[in-house]
Amino acid sequence: MAKQKIVLKLYMEDKKKRTKALRTAVGVSGVESASLEEDKIVVVGEGIDSIELTMMLRKRMGYADLVSVTSADEKDDQKKKQEETILSYQFGAIKPLPVVIHEPGYDHNSCIIM
Repeated sequence: MAKQKIVLKLYMEDKKKRTKALRTAVGVSGVESASLEEDKIVVVGEGIDSIELTMMLRKRMGYADLVSVTSADEKDDQKKKQEETILSYQFGAIKPLPVVIHEPGYDHNSCIIM
C-alpha cells in the first residue's frame, strides 16, 4: 500500500485536548506520524482506515471532521515542482538592462523614416 496523508479538523481548545488527540491518532494501526497545524491534525501512515480514525477521534474528542485523504507521495512531487518553479523564477527574473547611447548633435524630434 502507498502512504496516505489524512487531514482532520478538530476542536482543540487547550494543551490537554491536543495531547489527547495526538495520542488517539497515534494509537491507530498503520500511523507513522501525526502533527498539529492550527486546528487540524495531519496523520501520515500506511494502510490507515480514515473512517476508523475519524470515528475514534469523534468518540474521544466530541468533534472531528475529515478534511482530506491524499497520497503522501503527491506532496513530495508537488514540493519538487514548486522548488523547480521557484528556481526558474529566481534565475529568470534577472533581465539585462537596456543600453541607451546618447549621441551629441542628434535631434530626437526629427524622424528619418517618415
